[in-house]
Amino acid sequence: MKYKIFILFCIISGFVGAQKVIPFVDFNNWFRTVTNGQLAYIELQQIQSYKAGDNLVAYIDIRGNLRVFDGENRVDISNMNLNFEISDNLLAWNIGTTLSMWDAGKTRVLNYFGGEYIVKDDLVLYKDTRYNSISVYWNGEIYPVQNATGELNLVNSAAIGENIFAFADNGDLFKVFYQGSTYEIGVWNGKIDFQSGTDIIAFNDPTTRTFAAFENGTFVDIEMQWVKKYRAGRGFIVYEDINNNLVLYENGQKKQLSSFPGAWEVKDDVVLFQNNGFSYVYYNGQTIEAANYIIDEYALKNGTVVFKNMQGGITAVSEGKLYELTNLQNAEYEIYGNSVLVKLFNNSFIILQNGKTIRV
Repeated sequence: MKYKIFILFCIISGFVGAQKVIPFVDFNNWFRTVTNGQLAYIELQQIQSYKAGDNLVAYIDIRGNLRVFDGENRVDISNMNLNFEISDNLLAWNIGTTLSMWDAGKTRVLNYFGGEYIVKDDLVLYKDTRYNSISVYWNGEIYPVQNATGELNLVNSAAIGENIFAFADNGDLFKVFYQGSTYEIGVWNGKIDFQSGTDIIAFNDPTTRTFAAFENGTFVDIEMQWVKKYRAGRGFIVYEDINNNLVLYENGQKKQLSSFPGAWEVKDDVVLFQNNGFSYVYYNGQTIEAANYIIDEYALKNGTVVFKNMQGGITAVSEGKLYELTNLQNAEYEIYGNSVLVKLFNNSFIILQNGKTIRV
């Protein structure tokens, strides 16, 4: 397939359908992106900084204005250089105490007395300093989470998933927020280690002494005793049981991944784990050998794992397939969707998208 390079003298717009962004600043200091295998320009002038998710990028332009680009349109947010946070789908920022957000092309004010806030793919969790309360934005609506008379802090980051989170309400009553509803876990005088994925939560239940999960609006027991380590992905949970087995739980079923696991990690749709000196990636029901050595430096997101190989270059396992991207050293890498952006030492780039590589 031949990739056409579009040299635009205006901001790109008008692409059909949902687009993902792969933003980077090239050797000319032009701000560019890749959409459906095609190179394009976001800004032809140097920008000050940017933060990006899978489906949008927010940046401070040369004049200090905050802008957001979603792969189709560029929106001017503010003519002030301000602090902002971004996820794959949402953007939030504050001007003084006014907390605002952008969602699917629309902006709105969340709170005029906003304090600390956290942005995830489908929700914004924030503090109202006027009423000493916490609320959450989800699916276009705002839901109250907690009110307190004393010191109030946002929940531990491990307990916040992309569209789900667990928290301790007043009186140490633990709850789960999921799709606009709140579910009670129970009262416990102490901390509970919640591990939240995209839409599922795992925890050692201190009241029943079981290893449990919250999924699809219900609580289920996975093991009849606590487990050592656990992480949550998108619709599944991975954990080490009392016999040191690495086990994956999904849709009520268990699958053993390894009997002698080394280090392992979970993110979104993938599991990276070590076994007998080898490194493996589990994705969509399949286990793929990623390397015949222990991977030390890596990144996980969606269905992709990127890591530094034995030569100091970059290798990726994306949607179950292995790609040797470069053996050049000192390369940097990012994951957007299931695409991989590799920045080489000479400020050139390698982009893996839909199984094809583009060199810039």
